[in-house]
Amino acid sequence: MYQYTDFDRRFVHQRAAQYRDQLDRNLAGKLGDDEFRPLRLQNGWYVQRHAPMLRVAVPYGEIHARQLRQLARIAREHDRGYGHFTTRQNLQFNWIPLVQSADVMDLLAQVDMHGIQTSGNCIRNITSDALAGIAADEVIDPRPYCEVLRQWSTLHPEFAFLPRKFKIAVTGAAEDRAAIAWHDIGLHLRRNAQGEIGFEVLVGGGMGRTPVIASRIREFLPWQQILVFIEAIVRVYNRYGRRDNLYKARIKILVKAEGQKFIDAVEEEFRHILNDDADGSAHLIPQAELDRVKASFVLPEGVTAAGAPSAAPANAGGAFARWLQRNVHAHRLPGYRAVTLSLKRAGQAPGDVTAEQMEAAAAIAERFSHGELRVTHDQNLVLPWVRESELPALWEAATAATFATPNIGLVTDMIACPGGDFCGLANARSLPLAAELTERYADLDEVYDIGDIDLHISGCINSCGHHHSGHIGVLGVDKDGSEWYQLTLGGSDGSTLSGAAVPGKVIGPSFAADEVADAIEAVLDTYRAQRAANERFIDTVRRIGIEPFKGPANAVRRSTAHAA
Repeated sequence: MYQYTDFDRRFVHQRAAQYRDQLDRNLAGKLGDDEFRPLRLQNGWYVQRHAPMLRVAVPYGEIHARQLRQLARIAREHDRGYGHFTTRQNLQFNWIPLVQSADVMDLLAQVDMHGIQTSGNCIRNITSDALAGIAADEVIDPRPYCEVLRQWSTLHPEFAFLPRKFKIAVTGAAEDRAAIAWHDIGLHLRRNAQGEIGFEVLVGGGMGRTPVIASRIREFLPWQQILVFIEAIVRVYNRYGRRDNLYKARIKILVKAEGQKFIDAVEEEFRHILNDDADGSAHLIPQAELDRVKASFVLPEGVTAAGAPSAAPANAGGAFARWLQRNVHAHRLPGYRAVTLSLKRAGQAPGDVTAEQMEAAAAIAERFSHGELRVTHDQNLVLPWVRESELPALWEAATAATFATPNIGLVTDMIACPGGDFCGLANARSLPLAAELTERYADLDEVYDIGDIDLHISGCINSCGHHHSGHIGVLGVDKDGSEWYQLTLGGSDGSTLSGAAVPGKVIGPSFAADEVADAIEAVLDTYRAQRAANERFIDTVRRIGIEPFKGPANAVRRSTAHAA
Protein backbone atom coordinates (compact mmCIF):
# COMPACT_ATOMS: atom_id res chain seq x y z
CA MET A 1 0.00 0.00 0.00
CA TYR A 2 1.04 3.62 -0.50
CA GLN A 3 3.81 4.77 1.83
CA TYR A 4 3.72 8.42 2.81
CA THR A 5 6.90 10.36 2.04
CA ASP A 6 8.52 12.82 4.46
CA PHE A 7 6.82 15.58 2.47
CA ASP A 8 3.42 13.94 2.94
CA ARG A 9 4.01 13.58 6.69
CA ARG A 10 5.17 17.16 7.15
CA PHE A 11 2.11 18.33 5.26
CA VAL A 12 -0.33 16.36 7.43
CA HIS A 13 1.38 17.42 10.70
CA GLN A 14 1.44 21.06 9.60
CA ARG A 15 -2.23 20.85 8.74
CA ALA A 16 -2.99 19.43 12.21
CA ALA A 17 -1.00 22.24 13.84
CA GLN A 18 -2.80 24.81 11.73
CA TYR A 19 -6.14 23.37 12.84
CA ARG A 20 -5.11 23.48 16.52
CA ASP A 21 -4.37 27.18 16.19
CA GLN A 22 -7.75 27.77 14.55
CA LEU A 23 -9.56 25.80 17.27
CA ASP A 24 -7.70 27.59 20.07
CA ARG A 25 -8.65 30.96 18.62
CA ASN A 26 -12.28 29.86 18.27
CA LEU A 27 -12.44 28.59 21.86
CA ALA A 28 -10.83 31.84 23.06
CA GLY A 29 -13.45 33.90 21.25
CA LYS A 30 -10.92 35.37 18.84
CA LEU A 31 -12.35 33.53 15.82
CA GLY A 32 -16.12 33.57 15.42
CA ASP A 33 -18.15 30.39 14.82
CA ASP A 34 -19.10 31.56 11.33
CA GLU A 35 -15.44 32.08 10.43
CA PHE A 36 -14.36 28.83 12.10
CA ARG A 37 -17.05 26.72 10.42
CA PRO A 38 -15.45 26.46 6.93
CA LEU A 39 -12.06 25.82 8.54
CA ARG A 40 -13.27 22.85 10.59
CA LEU A 41 -15.27 21.53 7.62
CA GLN A 42 -12.12 21.55 5.50
CA ASN A 43 -10.68 19.14 8.04
CA GLY A 44 -13.70 16.85 8.19
CA TRP A 45 -15.46 18.21 11.28
CA TYR A 46 -19.24 18.56 11.07
CA VAL A 47 -21.61 19.56 13.89
CA GLN A 48 -24.28 16.89 13.76
CA ARG A 49 -27.56 16.21 15.53
CA HIS A 50 -25.97 15.38 18.89
CA ALA A 51 -22.26 16.20 18.71
CA PRO A 52 -19.42 16.98 16.29
CA MET A 53 -18.83 14.27 13.72
CA LEU A 54 -15.38 13.62 12.26
CA ARG A 55 -14.99 11.95 8.89
CA VAL A 56 -11.54 10.37 8.53
CA ALA A 57 -10.22 9.92 4.99
CA VAL A 58 -9.28 6.42 3.88
CA PRO A 59 -8.03 7.01 0.31
CA TYR A 60 -9.40 4.32 -2.03
CA GLY A 61 -10.24 2.29 1.07
CA GLU A 62 -6.71 1.10 1.78
CA ILE A 63 -5.81 1.04 5.46
CA HIS A 64 -3.00 -0.51 7.52
CA ALA A 65 -3.36 -2.34 10.83
CA ARG A 66 -1.38 0.36 12.68
CA GLN A 67 -3.85 2.96 11.40
CA LEU A 68 -6.79 0.82 12.48
CA ARG A 69 -5.27 0.49 15.97
CA GLN A 70 -4.96 4.27 16.16
CA LEU A 71 -8.61 4.65 15.16
CA ALA A 72 -9.45 2.20 17.96
CA ARG A 73 -7.51 4.38 20.39
CA ILE A 74 -9.40 7.47 19.25
CA ALA A 75 -12.70 5.62 19.58
CA ARG A 76 -11.84 4.54 23.11
CA GLU A 77 -10.23 7.74 24.43
CA HIS A 78 -12.24 10.41 22.63
CA ASP A 79 -15.50 8.89 21.33
CA ARG A 80 -17.95 6.37 22.79
CA GLY A 81 -15.91 3.33 21.89
CA TYR A 82 -16.79 2.83 18.26
CA GLY A 83 -16.65 4.22 14.72
CA HIS A 84 -18.67 3.82 11.55
CA PHE A 85 -17.35 2.78 8.13
CA THR A 86 -19.19 4.65 5.36
CA THR A 87 -20.18 3.88 1.80
CA ARG A 88 -17.37 6.18 0.63
CA GLN A 89 -14.71 3.98 2.25
CA ASN A 90 -14.18 6.52 5.07
CA LEU A 91 -14.63 6.14 8.82
CA GLN A 92 -16.77 8.46 10.92
CA PHE A 93 -16.74 9.24 14.63
CA ASN A 94 -19.93 10.71 16.04
CA TRP A 95 -19.26 11.76 19.61
CA ILE A 96 -15.89 13.53 19.85
CA PRO A 97 -16.13 16.83 21.80
CA LEU A 98 -14.93 19.71 19.67
CA VAL A 99 -12.48 20.81 22.37
CA GLN A 100 -10.66 17.49 21.83
CA SER A 101 -10.67 17.72 18.04
CA ALA A 102 -7.13 19.08 17.68
CA ASP A 103 -5.79 16.25 19.87
CA VAL A 104 -7.53 13.78 17.57
CA MET A 105 -6.00 15.44 14.51
CA ASP A 106 -2.56 14.95 16.06
CA LEU A 107 -3.28 11.28 16.71
CA LEU A 108 -4.38 10.82 13.11
CA ALA A 109 -1.29 12.59 11.79
CA GLN A 110 0.90 10.17 13.77
CA VAL A 111 -0.31 7.39 11.45
CA ASP A 112 -0.53 9.41 8.20
CA MET A 113 -4.28 10.03 8.46
CA HIS A 114 -6.46 13.14 8.42
CA GLY A 115 -9.89 14.48 7.49
CA ILE A 116 -8.81 16.87 4.76
CA GLN A 117 -11.45 17.26 2.03
CA THR A 118 -13.83 14.75 3.56
CA SER A 119 -16.37 17.56 3.63
CA GLY A 120 -17.03 20.84 1.88
CA ASN A 121 -17.60 21.66 -1.78
CA CYS A 122 -14.35 20.17 -3.02
CA ILE A 123 -13.05 16.95 -4.57
CA ARG A 124 -13.79 14.31 -1.90
CA ASN A 125 -12.08 11.07 -1.00
CA ILE A 126 -11.39 9.14 -4.21
CA THR A 127 -12.92 5.69 -4.05
CA SER A 128 -12.07 2.49 -5.89
CA ASP A 129 -12.66 -1.22 -6.18
CA ALA A 130 -12.08 -2.79 -2.77
CA LEU A 131 -10.25 -5.60 -4.63
CA ALA A 132 -7.93 -3.17 -6.45
CA GLY A 133 -4.51 -4.70 -7.03
CA ILE A 134 -5.65 -8.21 -6.18
CA ALA A 135 -8.77 -8.89 -8.27
CA ALA A 136 -8.65 -11.92 -10.53
CA ASP A 137 -10.39 -9.95 -13.30
CA GLU A 138 -8.23 -6.86 -12.98
CA VAL A 139 -6.77 -5.37 -16.18
CA ILE A 140 -4.81 -2.52 -14.59
CA ASP A 141 -4.22 -1.76 -10.91
CA PRO A 142 -6.05 1.55 -10.31
CA ARG A 143 -4.35 2.40 -6.98
CA PRO A 144 -1.34 4.33 -8.38
CA TYR A 145 -3.68 6.43 -10.52
CA CYS A 146 -5.95 7.01 -7.52
CA GLU A 147 -2.93 8.18 -5.52
CA VAL A 148 -1.80 10.56 -8.28
CA LEU A 149 -5.34 11.97 -8.36
CA ARG A 150 -5.37 12.28 -4.56
CA GLN A 151 -2.14 14.23 -4.52
CA TRP A 152 -3.27 16.46 -7.38
CA SER A 153 -6.69 17.23 -5.91
CA THR A 154 -5.68 17.74 -2.26
CA LEU A 155 -5.99 21.45 -1.48
CA HIS A 156 -6.09 22.29 -5.19
CA PRO A 157 -6.58 26.07 -4.91
CA GLU A 158 -8.86 26.34 -7.93
CA PHE A 159 -11.23 23.65 -6.71
CA ALA A 160 -11.59 24.38 -2.99
CA PHE A 161 -14.97 26.10 -3.39
CA LEU A 162 -16.88 24.29 -6.12
CA PRO A 163 -20.65 24.70 -6.50
CA ARG A 164 -21.08 21.41 -4.58
CA LYS A 165 -19.15 18.39 -3.37
CA PHE A 166 -17.40 16.37 -6.08
CA LYS A 167 -16.82 12.62 -6.08
CA ILE A 168 -14.51 10.52 -8.25
CA ALA A 169 -14.38 6.71 -8.47
CA VAL A 170 -11.84 4.59 -10.34
CA THR A 171 -11.79 0.94 -11.34
CA GLY A 172 -9.37 -1.14 -13.38
CA ALA A 173 -11.17 -4.49 -13.50
CA ALA A 174 -13.53 -6.14 -15.95
CA GLU A 175 -16.32 -5.85 -13.39
CA ASP A 176 -17.29 -2.44 -12.05
CA ARG A 177 -17.17 -2.81 -8.28
CA ALA A 178 -16.76 0.93 -7.69
CA ALA A 179 -20.16 2.06 -9.03
CA ILE A 180 -18.44 4.52 -11.37
CA ALA A 181 -21.62 5.49 -13.22
CA TRP A 182 -23.02 6.87 -9.97
CA HIS A 183 -20.19 9.39 -9.54
CA ASP A 184 -19.50 12.95 -10.66
CA ILE A 185 -16.56 11.46 -12.54
CA GLY A 186 -16.22 7.73 -13.08
CA LEU A 187 -12.97 6.38 -14.51
CA HIS A 188 -12.51 2.92 -15.99
CA LEU A 189 -8.91 1.95 -16.73
CA ARG A 190 -8.51 -0.20 -19.81
CA ARG A 191 -6.22 -1.07 -22.72
CA ASN A 192 -6.95 -0.13 -26.34
CA ALA A 193 -6.34 -2.32 -29.36
CA GLN A 194 -2.67 -1.30 -29.35
CA GLY A 195 -2.29 -2.37 -25.71
CA GLU A 196 -1.95 1.20 -24.50
CA ILE A 197 -3.41 2.16 -21.12
CA GLY A 198 -6.07 4.82 -20.84
CA PHE A 199 -9.37 5.77 -19.23
CA GLU A 200 -12.97 5.55 -20.22
CA VAL A 201 -14.32 8.76 -18.69
CA LEU A 202 -17.88 9.11 -17.38
CA VAL A 203 -19.28 12.41 -16.13
CA GLY A 204 -22.40 13.60 -14.37
CA GLY A 205 -23.60 10.63 -12.34
CA GLY A 206 -25.05 10.95 -8.88
CA MET A 207 -27.80 9.97 -6.49
CA GLY A 208 -29.62 12.37 -4.19
CA ARG A 209 -32.84 14.14 -5.09
CA THR A 210 -32.27 13.63 -8.83
CA PRO A 211 -30.66 10.26 -9.58
CA VAL A 212 -28.66 10.42 -12.82
CA ILE A 213 -26.47 7.84 -14.52
CA ALA A 214 -23.19 9.35 -15.76
CA SER A 215 -22.63 10.01 -19.44
CA ARG A 216 -19.58 8.72 -21.29
CA ILE A 217 -17.51 11.73 -22.36
CA ARG A 218 -14.41 9.91 -23.62
CA GLU A 219 -14.18 6.27 -24.66
CA PHE A 220 -10.40 6.21 -24.33
CA LEU A 221 -8.14 8.92 -22.90
CA PRO A 222 -4.38 8.22 -22.63
CA TRP A 223 -3.49 7.94 -18.94
CA GLN A 224 -0.86 10.68 -19.21
CA GLN A 225 -3.63 13.21 -19.94
CA ILE A 226 -6.04 12.36 -17.14
CA LEU A 227 -5.15 15.26 -14.80
CA VAL A 228 -5.52 17.79 -17.61
CA PHE A 229 -8.82 16.31 -18.69
CA ILE A 230 -10.26 16.23 -15.18
CA GLU A 231 -9.04 19.79 -14.67
CA ALA A 232 -10.96 20.76 -17.81
CA ILE A 233 -14.11 19.04 -16.52
CA VAL A 234 -13.92 20.69 -13.11
CA ARG A 235 -13.09 24.10 -14.60
CA VAL A 236 -16.21 23.96 -16.78
CA TYR A 237 -18.25 22.84 -13.77
CA ASN A 238 -16.73 25.55 -11.59
CA ARG A 239 -17.54 28.17 -14.21
CA TYR A 240 -21.08 27.14 -15.18
CA GLY A 241 -22.38 25.04 -12.26
CA ARG A 242 -25.33 26.62 -10.47
CA ARG A 243 -24.64 28.32 -7.16
CA ASP A 244 -28.09 29.87 -6.71
CA ASN A 245 -29.84 26.61 -5.83
CA LEU A 246 -28.26 24.02 -3.54
CA TYR A 247 -30.40 21.26 -5.02
CA LYS A 248 -29.34 22.00 -8.58
CA ALA A 249 -25.66 22.62 -7.99
CA ARG A 250 -24.19 19.17 -8.64
CA ILE A 251 -22.43 18.62 -11.98
CA LYS A 252 -25.06 16.04 -12.97
CA ILE A 253 -27.60 18.86 -13.33
CA LEU A 254 -25.23 20.84 -15.55
CA VAL A 255 -24.41 17.84 -17.74
CA LYS A 256 -28.07 16.90 -18.04
CA ALA A 257 -29.08 20.46 -18.95
CA GLU A 258 -26.30 21.18 -21.42
CA GLY A 259 -25.68 17.75 -22.98
CA GLN A 260 -23.32 18.01 -25.95
CA LYS A 261 -22.60 21.67 -25.14
CA PHE A 262 -21.03 20.56 -21.87
CA ILE A 263 -18.90 17.95 -23.63
CA ASP A 264 -17.80 20.50 -26.25
CA ALA A 265 -16.89 22.98 -23.50
CA VAL A 266 -14.75 20.37 -21.75
CA GLU A 267 -12.96 19.45 -24.96
CA GLU A 268 -12.30 23.12 -25.69
CA GLU A 269 -10.99 23.72 -22.18
CA PHE A 270 -8.81 20.61 -22.50
CA ARG A 271 -7.24 21.97 -25.67
CA HIS A 272 -6.90 25.41 -24.10
CA ILE A 273 -4.98 24.06 -21.09
CA LEU A 274 -2.56 22.08 -23.24
CA ASN A 275 -2.01 24.73 -25.92
CA ASP A 276 -2.48 28.10 -24.24
CA ASP A 277 -2.00 27.77 -20.48
CA ALA A 278 1.45 28.65 -19.18
CA ASP A 279 3.10 25.27 -18.55
CA GLY A 280 -0.22 23.59 -19.37
CA SER A 281 1.48 20.53 -20.79
CA ALA A 282 3.47 20.23 -17.56
CA HIS A 283 0.34 18.70 -16.05
CA LEU A 284 0.70 15.64 -18.23
CA ILE A 285 1.80 12.78 -15.99
CA PRO A 286 5.41 11.78 -16.73
CA GLN A 287 6.21 8.08 -16.76
CA ALA A 288 8.79 8.70 -14.03
CA GLU A 289 6.15 10.18 -11.70
CA LEU A 290 3.77 7.27 -12.24
CA ASP A 291 6.66 4.87 -11.63
CA ARG A 292 7.51 6.71 -8.39
CA VAL A 293 3.98 6.29 -7.10
CA LYS A 294 3.73 2.72 -8.36
CA ALA A 295 6.80 1.82 -6.32
CA SER A 296 4.67 2.16 -3.19
CA PHE A 297 2.30 -0.53 -4.40
CA VAL A 298 4.75 -3.40 -4.63
CA LEU A 299 3.80 -6.81 -3.31
CA PRO A 300 4.16 -7.20 0.47
CA GLU A 301 7.38 -8.80 1.63
CA GLY A 302 7.12 -12.55 1.21
CA VAL A 303 4.48 -12.38 -1.52
CA THR A 304 5.68 -13.06 -5.07
CA ALA A 305 4.07 -12.82 -8.48
CA ALA A 306 4.37 -16.60 -8.68
CA GLY A 307 1.96 -16.83 -5.76
CA ALA A 308 1.98 -19.38 -2.99
CA PRO A 309 1.62 -23.16 -3.00
CA SER A 310 -2.05 -23.93 -3.53
CA ALA A 311 -3.73 -25.59 -0.62
CA ALA A 312 -7.42 -24.85 -1.01
CA PRO A 313 -9.52 -26.46 1.73
CA ALA A 314 -11.11 -29.63 0.39
CA ASN A 315 -14.43 -31.13 1.37
CA ALA A 316 -15.25 -28.29 3.72
CA GLY A 317 -18.64 -28.55 5.35
CA GLY A 318 -21.07 -26.65 7.52
CA ALA A 319 -20.38 -23.09 8.57
CA PHE A 320 -16.85 -23.13 7.15
CA ALA A 321 -18.16 -24.08 3.71
CA ARG A 322 -20.66 -21.24 3.79
CA TRP A 323 -17.93 -18.82 4.80
CA LEU A 324 -15.76 -20.01 1.91
CA GLN A 325 -18.69 -19.54 -0.45
CA ARG A 326 -19.68 -16.02 0.61
CA ASN A 327 -16.69 -14.33 2.28
CA VAL A 328 -13.71 -15.67 0.32
CA HIS A 329 -12.93 -14.24 -3.13
CA ALA A 330 -10.72 -15.08 -6.11
CA HIS A 331 -7.23 -13.54 -6.25
CA ARG A 332 -4.95 -12.67 -9.14
CA LEU A 333 -2.08 -14.57 -7.53
CA PRO A 334 -2.27 -18.37 -7.34
CA GLY A 335 -2.43 -19.67 -3.80
CA TYR A 336 -3.98 -16.46 -2.40
CA ARG A 337 -7.50 -15.30 -1.61
CA ALA A 338 -9.15 -12.04 -0.57
CA VAL A 339 -11.39 -12.43 2.46
CA THR A 340 -14.21 -10.20 3.69
CA LEU A 341 -14.57 -9.62 7.42
CA SER A 342 -18.31 -9.09 7.81
CA LEU A 343 -19.29 -6.12 9.96
CA LYS A 344 -22.96 -7.04 9.69
CA ARG A 345 -24.33 -8.78 12.73
CA ALA A 346 -27.30 -8.68 15.09
CA GLY A 347 -27.13 -5.94 17.68
CA GLN A 348 -24.77 -3.69 15.73
CA ALA A 349 -25.53 -1.14 13.03
CA PRO A 350 -24.17 -1.85 9.52
CA GLY A 351 -20.65 -0.42 9.28
CA ASP A 352 -20.31 0.12 13.03
CA VAL A 353 -17.18 -1.29 14.60
CA THR A 354 -16.10 -1.06 18.23
CA ALA A 355 -12.60 -0.22 19.40
CA GLU A 356 -12.14 -3.85 20.43
CA GLN A 357 -13.28 -5.04 17.00
CA MET A 358 -10.91 -2.61 15.28
CA GLU A 359 -8.03 -4.00 17.30
CA ALA A 360 -9.15 -7.56 16.60
CA ALA A 361 -9.33 -6.81 12.86
CA ALA A 362 -5.87 -5.22 13.02
CA ALA A 363 -4.47 -8.31 14.74
CA ILE A 364 -6.07 -10.59 12.15
CA ALA A 365 -4.68 -8.44 9.31
CA GLU A 366 -1.18 -8.60 10.81
CA ARG A 367 -1.39 -12.37 11.17
CA PHE A 368 -3.01 -13.24 7.85
CA SER A 369 -2.73 -10.27 5.45
CA HIS A 370 0.61 -8.52 5.94
CA GLY A 371 -1.12 -5.88 8.02
CA GLU A 372 -3.28 -4.60 5.13
CA LEU A 373 -7.04 -4.17 4.93
CA ARG A 374 -9.55 -2.50 2.64
CA VAL A 375 -12.73 -0.67 3.54
CA THR A 376 -15.51 -1.63 1.13
CA HIS A 377 -18.35 0.60 -0.05
CA ASP A 378 -20.61 -2.13 1.37
CA GLN A 379 -19.29 -1.19 4.84
CA ASN A 380 -17.18 -4.28 5.45
CA LEU A 381 -13.42 -4.93 5.66
CA VAL A 382 -11.37 -7.00 3.22
CA LEU A 383 -8.08 -8.79 3.86
CA PRO A 384 -6.20 -8.66 0.52
CA TRP A 385 -3.31 -11.07 1.05
CA VAL A 386 -4.52 -14.36 2.57
CA ARG A 387 -2.81 -17.65 1.77
CA GLU A 388 -5.25 -20.42 0.86
CA SER A 389 -3.49 -22.70 3.29
CA GLU A 390 -4.36 -20.34 6.15
CA LEU A 391 -8.09 -20.07 5.43
CA PRO A 392 -9.10 -22.57 8.16
CA ALA A 393 -7.06 -20.72 10.77
CA LEU A 394 -8.38 -17.36 9.56
CA TRP A 395 -11.94 -18.63 9.75
CA GLU A 396 -11.42 -19.64 13.36
CA ALA A 397 -9.88 -16.27 14.21
CA ALA A 398 -12.61 -14.38 12.37
CA THR A 399 -15.28 -16.44 14.10
CA ALA A 400 -13.80 -15.68 17.52
CA ALA A 401 -13.78 -11.97 16.65
CA THR A 402 -17.41 -12.07 15.29
CA PHE A 403 -16.29 -11.28 11.72
CA ALA A 404 -17.19 -14.62 10.14
CA THR A 405 -20.90 -14.18 9.46
CA PRO A 406 -21.20 -15.85 6.01
CA ASN A 407 -23.57 -13.27 4.59
CA ILE A 408 -21.63 -11.25 2.03
CA GLY A 409 -23.97 -10.20 -0.77
CA LEU A 410 -27.05 -11.53 1.06
CA VAL A 411 -30.01 -9.72 2.56
CA THR A 412 -28.39 -9.14 5.98
CA ASP A 413 -25.28 -7.65 4.32
CA MET A 414 -27.27 -4.47 3.86
CA ILE A 415 -25.93 -0.94 3.44
CA ALA A 416 -27.32 1.68 5.81
CA CYS A 417 -26.41 5.26 6.55
CA PRO A 418 -26.38 6.49 10.19
CA GLY A 419 -29.80 8.06 9.57
CA GLY A 420 -31.74 10.12 12.07
CA ASP A 421 -30.00 8.61 15.07
CA PHE A 422 -26.92 10.72 14.30
CA CYS A 423 -27.20 12.72 11.09
CA GLY A 424 -28.64 16.22 11.26
CA LEU A 425 -29.84 15.96 7.65
CA ALA A 426 -31.79 12.72 7.98
CA ASN A 427 -35.58 12.61 7.83
CA ALA A 428 -35.90 9.13 9.28
CA ARG A 429 -33.88 6.56 11.17
CA SER A 430 -32.08 3.86 9.21
CA LEU A 431 -30.55 1.86 12.01
CA PRO A 432 -33.71 0.56 13.74
CA LEU A 433 -34.95 -0.74 10.39
CA ALA A 434 -31.59 -2.40 9.70
CA ALA A 435 -31.70 -3.99 13.16
CA GLU A 436 -35.27 -5.21 12.64
CA LEU A 437 -34.40 -6.78 9.29
CA THR A 438 -31.26 -8.39 10.68
CA GLU A 439 -33.31 -9.95 13.47
CA ARG A 440 -36.09 -10.99 11.11
CA TYR A 441 -33.64 -12.76 8.80
CA ALA A 442 -31.52 -14.41 11.46
CA ASP A 443 -32.10 -17.87 9.93
CA LEU A 444 -29.17 -18.42 7.56
CA ASP A 445 -31.04 -21.12 5.64
CA GLU A 446 -33.73 -18.58 4.77
CA VAL A 447 -31.11 -15.94 3.91
CA TYR A 448 -29.37 -18.39 1.58
CA ASP A 449 -32.69 -19.34 0.01
CA ILE A 450 -33.31 -15.67 -0.85
CA GLY A 451 -29.81 -15.52 -2.32
CA ASP A 452 -27.89 -12.62 -3.84
CA ILE A 453 -29.49 -9.27 -3.20
CA ASP A 454 -28.52 -5.65 -2.55
CA LEU A 455 -30.60 -3.98 0.16
CA HIS A 456 -29.71 -0.31 0.64
CA ILE A 457 -31.19 2.06 3.23
CA SER A 458 -30.91 5.86 3.25
CA GLY A 459 -32.30 8.10 5.98
CA CYS A 460 -32.85 10.98 3.57
CA ILE A 461 -32.68 12.03 -0.05
CA ASN A 462 -28.94 12.73 0.21
CA SER A 463 -28.61 8.98 -0.43
CA CYS A 464 -25.61 8.12 1.74
CA GLY A 465 -27.10 4.61 1.98
CA HIS A 466 -27.17 4.38 -1.85
CA HIS A 467 -30.87 3.45 -1.90
CA HIS A 468 -31.16 4.30 -5.61
CA SER A 469 -28.76 1.49 -6.56
CA GLY A 470 -30.25 -1.18 -4.29
CA HIS A 471 -32.19 -4.10 -5.73
CA ILE A 472 -34.43 -3.08 -2.84
CA GLY A 473 -33.97 0.55 -1.88
CA VAL A 474 -35.37 2.21 1.22
CA LEU A 475 -35.57 5.99 1.51
CA GLY A 476 -36.54 7.73 4.73
CA VAL A 477 -38.88 10.68 4.20
CA ASP A 478 -40.53 13.17 6.50
CA LYS A 479 -44.27 13.80 6.49
CA ASP A 480 -45.65 16.17 9.06
CA GLY A 481 -42.81 15.38 11.43
CA SER A 482 -43.27 11.59 11.22
CA GLU A 483 -40.87 9.02 9.78
CA TRP A 484 -42.00 7.33 6.56
CA TYR A 485 -40.18 5.08 4.13
CA GLN A 486 -40.35 4.85 0.34
CA LEU A 487 -39.50 1.50 -1.30
CA THR A 488 -37.86 1.11 -4.71
CA LEU A 489 -37.13 -2.07 -6.66
CA GLY A 490 -34.69 -2.91 -9.44
CA GLY A 491 -31.84 -0.48 -8.78
CA SER A 492 -28.32 -1.38 -9.86
CA ASP A 493 -24.79 -0.24 -8.96
CA GLY A 494 -23.25 -1.46 -12.21
CA SER A 495 -21.73 -4.70 -10.93
CA THR A 496 -21.95 -7.95 -12.85
CA LEU A 497 -24.73 -9.24 -10.63
CA SER A 498 -26.81 -6.09 -10.91
CA GLY A 499 -26.19 -5.14 -14.53
CA ALA A 500 -25.90 -1.64 -15.96
CA ALA A 501 -26.36 1.12 -13.39
CA VAL A 502 -29.96 2.24 -13.08
CA PRO A 503 -32.10 3.77 -10.30
CA GLY A 504 -34.83 1.65 -8.76
CA LYS A 505 -38.51 2.31 -9.32
CA VAL A 506 -40.87 3.39 -6.54
CA ILE A 507 -43.55 0.79 -5.84
CA GLY A 508 -46.13 3.07 -4.28
CA PRO A 509 -46.90 5.52 -1.48
CA SER A 510 -44.54 5.57 1.48
CA PHE A 511 -44.88 3.10 4.34
CA ALA A 512 -45.09 3.93 8.01
CA ALA A 513 -42.13 2.99 10.17
CA ASP A 514 -43.91 -0.03 11.63
CA GLU A 515 -44.91 -1.30 8.16
CA VAL A 516 -41.71 -1.11 6.16
CA ALA A 517 -40.06 -4.35 7.36
CA ASP A 518 -43.30 -6.22 6.66
CA ALA A 519 -43.41 -4.67 3.20
CA ILE A 520 -39.87 -5.82 2.47
CA GLU A 521 -40.75 -9.31 3.68
CA ALA A 522 -43.78 -9.30 1.39
CA VAL A 523 -41.57 -8.31 -1.55
CA LEU A 524 -39.11 -11.10 -0.79
CA ASP A 525 -41.90 -13.65 -0.36
CA THR A 526 -43.31 -12.58 -3.73
CA TYR A 527 -39.92 -13.11 -5.30
CA ARG A 528 -39.65 -16.60 -3.87
CA ALA A 529 -43.10 -17.44 -5.21
CA GLN A 530 -42.44 -15.99 -8.66
CA ARG A 531 -38.82 -16.89 -9.35
CA ALA A 532 -37.72 -19.34 -11.97
CA ALA A 533 -35.18 -22.02 -11.12
CA ASN A 534 -31.95 -20.47 -9.78
CA GLU A 535 -33.21 -17.02 -10.72
CA ARG A 536 -31.84 -14.19 -8.58
CA PHE A 537 -34.00 -11.44 -7.12
CA ILE A 538 -32.86 -8.72 -9.50
CA ASP A 539 -33.44 -10.97 -12.52
CA THR A 540 -36.96 -11.80 -11.35
CA VAL A 541 -37.76 -8.11 -10.92
CA ARG A 542 -36.55 -7.41 -14.44
CA ARG A 543 -38.47 -10.34 -15.89
CA ILE A 544 -41.84 -9.68 -14.28
CA GLY A 545 -41.59 -5.96 -13.51
CA ILE A 546 -42.54 -4.25 -10.26
CA GLU A 547 -46.34 -4.59 -10.56
CA PRO A 548 -46.54 -8.11 -9.02
CA PHE A 549 -44.78 -6.80 -5.91
CA LYS A 550 -47.12 -3.90 -5.25
CA GLY A 551 -50.16 -5.88 -4.14
CA PRO A 552 -48.38 -7.98 -1.49
CA ALA A 553 -46.48 -4.93 -0.22
CA ASN A 554 -49.64 -2.85 0.04
CA ALA A 555 -51.41 -5.70 1.79
CA VAL A 556 -49.27 -5.23 4.88
CA ARG A 557 -50.35 -1.61 5.32
CA ARG A 558 -52.12 -0.77 8.54
CA SER A 559 -51.92 2.90 9.39
CA THR A 560 -51.30 3.82 5.73
CA ALA A 561 -54.04 1.60 4.28
CA HIS A 562 -56.07 4.62 3.31
CA ALA A 563 -53.16 6.04 1.30
CA ALA A 564 -52.38 2.96 -0.79
